[in-house]
Amino acid sequence: AVLAGDALQALAFELCCDPALGAHRIDLVAALTKAAGAEGMVLGQALDIAAETADRPLTLAQITALQSAKTGALFGFAAEAGAILAGADRAPLTAYAAALGLAFQIADDILDVTGDAALAGKALRKDAAAGKATFVSHLGLSGAQTRARDLVAQAEAALAPYGQKAESLRMAARFVIQRES
Repeated sequence: AVLAGDALQALAFELCCDPALGAHRIDLVAALTKAAGAEGMVLGQALDIAAETADRPLTLAQITALQSAKTGALFGFAAEAGAILAGADRAPLTAYAAALGLAFQIADDILDVTGDAALAGKALRKDAAAGKATFVSHLGLSGAQTRARDLVAQAEAALAPYGQKAESLRMAARFVIQRES
């Protein structure tokens, strides 16, 4: 699995370097490097591993930072890639992805508490059993659900400059908190 992950990551960089992508491909590679590397996914994963052996649970601010780096950075790259290649303003998509990535993680925490393992396709209720600090443990189930809905509303609002053309992205944001897996 590790080798497959390594191969897929290398493939992502190979695809981003394709000369057919034009002059902005260097910007695309730089964005992928930041999202996947020490400022993004790797940082978030390292913080997550460190939290497992910490002598006290993470604060809500620490969980938010961890998840923003781990999941949010990759969501950000995926959302911004088209704008990068077009040389367009990334700001609305950056805001969309930040809110969407955090909503996704909160939904994961909620699913761990309320989900059906058969539908989720993974073991559930493991966070509480491990004493892991989550959005649900900090905000309560109702508070986490409210926060996830608020983040989806923020994600949708960030897409205002695109009007109806961004409806599929709005639908994706709503799906993130309605999913069962």
